[in-house]
Amino acid sequence: MGNRFEFTAIAKSKQSGDDAIDAAIAEVQRIESLLSSFKEDSQVNEINKFAGIKTVPVDREVIELINRSTKISTVTQGAFDITYGSIDKSLWNFDIHMTALPDQQTALKAVERINYKNVLVDEDAGTVMLKMEGMRIGFGGIGKGYAADQAKKLMQNMGIESGIVNAAGDLITWGTQLDGSPWTIGIANPDQKQDAFSALSISNMAIATSGNYEKYAVIDGKKYSHTINPKTGLPVHGIKSVSIICPSGELADALATPILVMGVSVGLDLINQLNNVACVIIDDDNRIYTSNNINLT
Repeated sequence: MGNRFEFTAIAKSKQSGDDAIDAAIAEVQRIESLLSSFKEDSQVNEINKFAGIKTVPVDREVIELINRSTKISTVTQGAFDITYGSIDKSLWNFDIHMTALPDQQTALKAVERINYKNVLVDEDAGTVMLKMEGMRIGFGGIGKGYAADQAKKLMQNMGIESGIVNAAGDLITWGTQLDGSPWTIGIANPDQKQDAFSALSISNMAIATSGNYEKYAVIDGKKYSHTINPKTGLPVHGIKSVSIICPSGELADALATPILVMGVSVGLDLINQLNNVACVIIDDDNRIYTSNNINLT
């Protein structure tokens, strides 16, 4: 994880707002300690350390998050995969200065350990094991959304009726602004972030965005994202950004990058089959696509 979080609380008093924000910060830090692959003693690192060797006891919270993650992997046909960190970067590694793609065989070899089906969970024993040595799991694609959801719930339980949790640019909101109007955001033009091409009401919703507009390589005149397709081992192309809007920060976070991987047509088809989930896609030619259940203003 390692993301910057910001909290906004509309509270009855400064003290109650400060207390809720302090509690939310502590909750995010707790989740960070549990899930971060940057922390040596995290449960995620314990799982990775003993990949292919033995089972590792973990908290129920970790097991439940793994189970929800693998469900999203199933829905996205593997475009989302918490074993993404198993990619073998010694075979090839994305570089914005690269001038050629790796050959197909090398790319496939690099991702051969990526397979969410090889995360073995024993719910009765409370253990997790990765089937192959060299496998790794990570919650970079879902963790900040999960942490944002938990922080929001905690603040609500402390009496904060309206607020925002900003998880490195991904937002979850509840209630309304001080004047009673809904929380509204601008959907940015990926090439000119200061310019919004549309406004969107997101009260009581979360929004997460994934894109290639900050880190990409140009090869033979085509933009390739730093995002790697976990099934092919090759960088994805064709989409500049994907924004997912739904009530859950966790789900919004987890779906944004897979839709980038799946492409416009397949991605929209999936979103249109999900309840209470909407998306906005901008392709490399600046064409805008929306799911059936969204109206941009």
